[in-house]
Amino acid sequence: MSKPEPQHLHSAYRFAVVAEPEYLPEESSPGAGLYRFAYTITITNTGTAPAQLIARRWVICDAHGHTEEVKGLGVVGHQPLLQPGESFQYTSGCSLRTASGTMHGHYFCVGEDGTPFDCEIPLFVLEASDPDAPGTGAKGRVLH
Repeated sequence: MSKPEPQHLHSAYRFAVVAEPEYLPEESSPGAGLYRFAYTITITNTGTAPAQLIARRWVICDAHGHTEEVKGLGVVGHQPLLQPGESFQYTSGCSLRTASGTMHGHYFCVGEDGTPFDCEIPLFVLEASDPDAPGTGAKGRVLH
C-alpha cells in the first residue's frame, strides 16, 4: 500500500521568494542600540495553478541570540492571489538591537482547490554598514 503524497508537496502549488535587505542608517541610532532595516520581498507563483498567500510567520534573530517571532494575516495588508508566473512585491521593515542579524520564515498559502501549502522564506542576513568607513559602503556590498 503506497502512502499518499503530502498536500504541501502538491506540484501545482509552489511559490518562490526572493528577499533584498537594506540597512537604513537615517532611521537607526547605533549609540542607542537601534538598527533599522527594510527588506523587499518578491513572491512568484512558480506552480501551474492559481494560489493565494494567506498568512506569514517570521523569525528575526539578532547577533546576541535574541529571537522574535512575528505572525499575522497577509503581507502589508494584502493576501495576494497569484496566477501562475505572476509576482507580488512589497517592502517592509524591522528593528534589531545589534548591527547584524537574520530573518527567515514561511508563508501559509492555499491553492485554488483549497489545498493548503507552506512556502519557505529562505534565511537572509541583515547587516548594518557605516557608509563613512573605508570599504564598508552600502554600494557594492553583497548581503547573503
